[in-house]
Amino acid sequence: MEPLPGDLKREQLLDQVIRVNHAGEYGAKRIYTGQMLILKSLEDQEMLKIMADQEAQHLDYFDKEMQRRKVRPSLLLPMWNIMGYALGVGTALLGKTSAMVCTEAVEEVIDEHYQSQLKEELLPKDITKNIEKFRQEELEHHDIAKNNRGELNAGHKMLYKAIKLGCKISIGLAKRF
Repeated sequence: MEPLPGDLKREQLLDQVIRVNHAGEYGAKRIYTGQMLILKSLEDQEMLKIMADQEAQHLDYFDKEMQRRKVRPSLLLPMWNIMGYALGVGTALLGKTSAMVCTEAVEEVIDEHYQSQLKEELLPKDITKNIEKFRQEELEHHDIAKNNRGELNAGHKMLYKAIKLGCKISIGLAKRF
């Protein structure tokens, strides 16, 4: 298919994919760090540690790709640091259900984001292979959160929608900055 005016070239697309995924995985790591600070039960700590460790592996992969391919990080990384941590702490302070609603919403958006990247024909096979692996792990996180959140009230449903919107905005910003 012939590229349209404004379409990214292969290298530009690859840089953008690596940059935005790195920023997202960094933000996810900070969310789990914040949640682990507040949710102290052994069961919660074990569950969150498993997900946090996988996010750390995803982040490490994209960090290495950034170095290998000389891709600049998102200029908004300091903001993702603070906002991710605040989101993790804030939702956990509202209770386990709110923390799990946060995880469920974030992981749903990430699944959609990774699915859209997997449709890109210009990405190298090694990148798409890892994106698919990470997408499957993000889906596991989504399901863990959904199975551990309990019943949702109106406030939880609003929180869910707000977090999804915030994630979509964050992805758009990370693509540009």
